[in-house]
Amino acid sequence: MNIQKQQAMRNVLIALSPMCLAAIYLYGWRFVVVLAVVVATGLLSEWLMARRYQLKVTESVFVSCVLFALSLPPGIPIWMAALGIAFGIVFGKMVFGGFGKNVFNPAITARAFVYISFGVPMTARFMLPQTTINWFPAGFGTWLTSADSISAATPLTTKAASYVELLLGTISGSFGETSAVLIVLGGAFIIYKKAANWKIVAGSIGSFLVLQTILWAAGHPNASDPLYALLSGSFLLGAFFMVTDPISSSQSTDAGRWLYGILFGLLTVLIRVFSVWAEGVTFAILLVNMFGPLFDHYFKQSKAKKKAKAKAAEGGAA
Repeated sequence: MNIQKQQAMRNVLIALSPMCLAAIYLYGWRFVVVLAVVVATGLLSEWLMARRYQLKVTESVFVSCVLFALSLPPGIPIWMAALGIAFGIVFGKMVFGGFGKNVFNPAITARAFVYISFGVPMTARFMLPQTTINWFPAGFGTWLTSADSISAATPLTTKAASYVELLLGTISGSFGETSAVLIVLGGAFIIYKKAANWKIVAGSIGSFLVLQTILWAAGHPNASDPLYALLSGSFLLGAFFMVTDPISSSQSTDAGRWLYGILFGLLTVLIRVFSVWAEGVTFAILLVNMFGPLFDHYFKQSKAKKKAKAKAAEGGAA
């Protein structure tokens, strides 16, 4: 199989590696099997479609697969994970013509499909991490956290975790979204390597905190304090690794990047607070993905018009 190399995608995989190790440590070796099945299925799906289009498989498929695996709850049935990534790669990426042409982020497309199609496994099969039993070897010494410790609620819904737990990730949640420290460190790495744009991240986090603070200060019952809301759920994973996807996000102008990030942060808060879904990241990303091409078109046109006016003004002055 001929795979097109992409250094930026390799940098993202490096940034995600500590989260993969943390997933094993917290929830057991089952994560490795889930990840292996997801990668194999995603690679096969892209290869079959790429053959049809006479294209190469790109290394971006590995990023999509790892992100999708990290976004899943530890108790997810393996066949369900395979079905999800197949849908995400085929209908979120390849039907648009492959890498560089997709409107939607393939990993979040896969997650949305599984979330909508199989609600219970995605919302009620979270497990307490193995660190609640022992700190070492924790998950390194088990296949999966004991079924006796199944918890249908995550800190995002219970609002009962401490800030230290949210930072370290020693809480119930998806495989790779619980440790805020690892997500931020990995996110800082891909920003440093220019695999992600800091303006999108800053716009996302800034708008999230502003609107969350307003709703919290107003006393809305579904609005937790801004810092707790920021650290819980999958917002940070989405802000650093998913909404910054160079293909499905707005990338043509700085104005487009800022607006894209701001819209993502606002939509996440609005969905979390006012809808029946406690976690709004999945749908917020899909919604802003639709606006990405529009922002690029509008701001590029605006920039071109300003340049044309400036040229005309210089010509008139001469």
